[in-house]
Amino acid sequence: MNFFIAAGITFMGLFIVVPIIFGIIRTLGIYAIVEEGTTHVYVLFGKVIAVLDEPGFYILPFHVGPAAFIVVWLGKRYVVDRRLDQTYLRGQAVNSQEGAPMAIGVWYEMWISDPVAHLFKNSDPRGSLLANVSSATVRCLSNMRLDEMLETRHVMSRAVRAEVAPKSRDWGYDLGSVYIRKVHFRDAAMIRGIEEKVTNRLRQVTSAIKQDGANQVGIITSTADRQAAVEFAKAAAMRPQIVGSALQKIGQDRDVLAAMFDILEAQKIVEGKARITMIPPKSDLLGQLTAVETGAPKPPPLGKTS
Repeated sequence: MNFFIAAGITFMGLFIVVPIIFGIIRTLGIYAIVEEGTTHVYVLFGKVIAVLDEPGFYILPFHVGPAAFIVVWLGKRYVVDRRLDQTYLRGQAVNSQEGAPMAIGVWYEMWISDPVAHLFKNSDPRGSLLANVSSATVRCLSNMRLDEMLETRHVMSRAVRAEVAPKSRDWGYDLGSVYIRKVHFRDAAMIRGIEEKVTNRLRQVTSAIKQDGANQVGIITSTADRQAAVEFAKAAAMRPQIVGSALQKIGQDRDVLAAMFDILEAQKIVEGKARITMIPPKSDLLGQLTAVETGAPKPPPLGKTS
């Protein structure tokens, strides 16, 4: 039981009593805690009496003086967020030198460099900076050549930043990077016209490539056909010479020449698809019967000609 009682008292002291005590002390203006990336500005009777811009733990009477005990009640404390912030403006309307309606998207970053100026020199410093960037974009980038507007984004970004940066410091802002992220046409009819021109140009280029390929194939084919015709003509011209040389060598031997012509004659008979009936010699009656059966004229007797 003693253990649980001690644990309960410790829990209440650490998580309930201590925070209440420190809250009362902080309310009385004894100390303040400045977080990372923030600045505390103390104002009493319309006058800035202290600016705490470094993160840490502060004993207010050492920095504010005796007014620390009444600034919480009679004055006001502003907590200013000084972290880096970013904004993107879409579709800022400009016209090119050729009169084309264009839209430009501007991205920029900023942070608060002077919290007092940010609080009291302008009732809406963020809105004023936004309007200043928008007007500077239109003023600096209008009447540029269309090709430069589409290609030189780094130059355009530097021009806008140089125009806006000095004015932003009057409102407590420091302007960081400015970048032209997007440049596009605003007129839908112009966009469709450009798309049609690009499509037609692509079709022309594709047709030209196809035609050039067909011409190259035709040249290659005709060259191959010409070379083949030349070679076939050479072969045809050489064939009679080769055959004549072979026949000349064969004709030197009478027996070989006669045998060759017999073979050629037999080959022609075989290739002629004619019906041949072989009759033994001295068979006149068999030849007559065969002639009568086939309707052919009667063959003459052996040893006679008609």
